[in-house]
Amino acid sequence: RLLPRLIAKHGLEPDDVEFDDDALSYLALGYARDAGLGLLARSISTLLRTRARAKARGEMGAWTFDVERIEQILGLPRFVSTVAESAPEIGVVTGLAWTAAGGELMFIEALKMPGSGRLIITGLPGDVMRESVNAAYSWVRSRGDALAIPDEEFKDSDIHVHFPVGAIPKDGPSAGIAVTLAIASSLANRPVRHDVAMTGEVTLRGKVLEIGGVKEKVLAAYRAGLRHIILPRGNERDLRDVPENVRSKMDFQFVERMDEVLRLALLNGRPRRGRSGARAASTGRDEAARATRG
Repeated sequence: RLLPRLIAKHGLEPDDVEFDDDALSYLALGYARDAGLGLLARSISTLLRTRARAKARGEMGAWTFDVERIEQILGLPRFVSTVAESAPEIGVVTGLAWTAAGGELMFIEALKMPGSGRLIITGLPGDVMRESVNAAYSWVRSRGDALAIPDEEFKDSDIHVHFPVGAIPKDGPSAGIAVTLAIASSLANRPVRHDVAMTGEVTLRGKVLEIGGVKEKVLAAYRAGLRHIILPRGNERDLRDVPENVRSKMDFQFVERMDEVLRLALLNGRPRRGRSGARAASTGRDEAARATRG
């Protein structure tokens, strides 16, 4: 195992240090979110070197490495987990992205404002993502009647689509269904379920296509406390790569068309806060269950 080997390598005895499960989880999530064990090993080694120097100065007894002591030695965490939204909102959708450090939540925001039908895109998106946003907007326009969006809304409103954390470049088509849902929510003035994360590419005809990085994306949602995920039907086989202890606690909805995503995640009425917000989320789950049965 990694920890006993590093303890011996630094000239320490097992009784000299103590790591509880919370401390190791804090290290892994805050300082070592890479694909392997390299960053975790280096972080633990830094802690053990500090303990070894203290022992060389004559300080005996066990050191317990808790969160406070870890931060004193390593500084503040390098990686901060994104927290899920707390209530349904209009135009805010929780997407899932793959990064070199693993999966991440990616909130997508769409805002409607008086204008002349312009589509504004910000947040440092790449060319592929810009094309995805344009395709999403065209699909929503084609479904205006089904979404009860008057033609005047498209002519007299500008839509601003924003990908927060603008300093981080973003590209790829896997946010397609989330972008489409955000635009539809904004124009239809209907909130989106906050307890659902989603990923998937969408075509101009509304077909949902499979994407990559399913394992990492599911784990990101799980870390953030989300238990409901919408995935393309073509990715159903990729769940075998997700650890069973995570997979068994998640509710997966597999879709083939963008219309299914709307039924599963788009709520009726305006967003409500507090306990009312919880009722709105419950309503969304009921709608999702009916859509799945139907």
